[in-house]
Amino acid sequence: MGGPQPVASNNEDSPLNGVKIGVVTFPGSLDDRDAVRAVRLAGGSAIHLWHGDHDLHDVDAVIIPGGFSYGDYLRAGAISRFAPLMEQITAAASGGADALPVLGICNGFQVLTEAHLLPGSMIKNNSLHFICRDQRLRVENAGTFWTSEYAQDEELVIPLKNQDGQFVADNRTLDELEGEGRVVFRYVDGNPNGSRRDIAGISNIAGNVVGLMPHPEHAVEAGFGPDSSARGEVGVRGGTDGLGIFTSVLKKLVG
Repeated sequence: MGGPQPVASNNEDSPLNGVKIGVVTFPGSLDDRDAVRAVRLAGGSAIHLWHGDHDLHDVDAVIIPGGFSYGDYLRAGAISRFAPLMEQITAAASGGADALPVLGICNGFQVLTEAHLLPGSMIKNNSLHFICRDQRLRVENAGTFWTSEYAQDEELVIPLKNQDGQFVADNRTLDELEGEGRVVFRYVDGNPNGSRRDIAGISNIAGNVVGLMPHPEHAVEAGFGPDSSARGEVGVRGGTDGLGIFTSVLKKLVG
């Protein structure tokens, strides 16, 4: 059989199991396997995609994971933007009513801005230090493909780990993002990296493309997540606030 084979859901009886989410691997990707695991825990099937492919293999959505693609040697996400598979993703994500849902996490968010699927850019944190912490966020737009399982203004605790995580854009672009409801996530209880207007994640106009700096794939399974949750007290490593990002796109696609 040609092409990569799906890594099926942990629950093969799940009605979401037939939804195929592609996870892209670039040289230097660190969190691709974590994203695959998150898709499976949410009930879907994951497809490993290689950056050099010219075929999306009929996936229903794509996740561009975190890491340091190509070592971030030129600029975070700048080289990955020219990968053959990104040409396919960019075309499919811009395709009108049936546009491909795409999620960029951390380095994936940087790739989306470099590919001009999302506006703005990423520069080094204002502290000039790498940050690794559990971060509180607020869902500013619960109407995207990737946030529909959350309530408007719901808060989440999601791990954050980046060095070039400061989102910047000119005031006109920032005003457009705010006015069009395209700020999807905002930092709460302190801005960790100096991002303009406390922005942690944004979307395109259609809401099928979303990028965020924190890592929801690290908050999907009790025992392996943050030590806290915005939904109430949890045990050590018990936070699972990020799982809804992955169930959102699966339910949206089958609904």
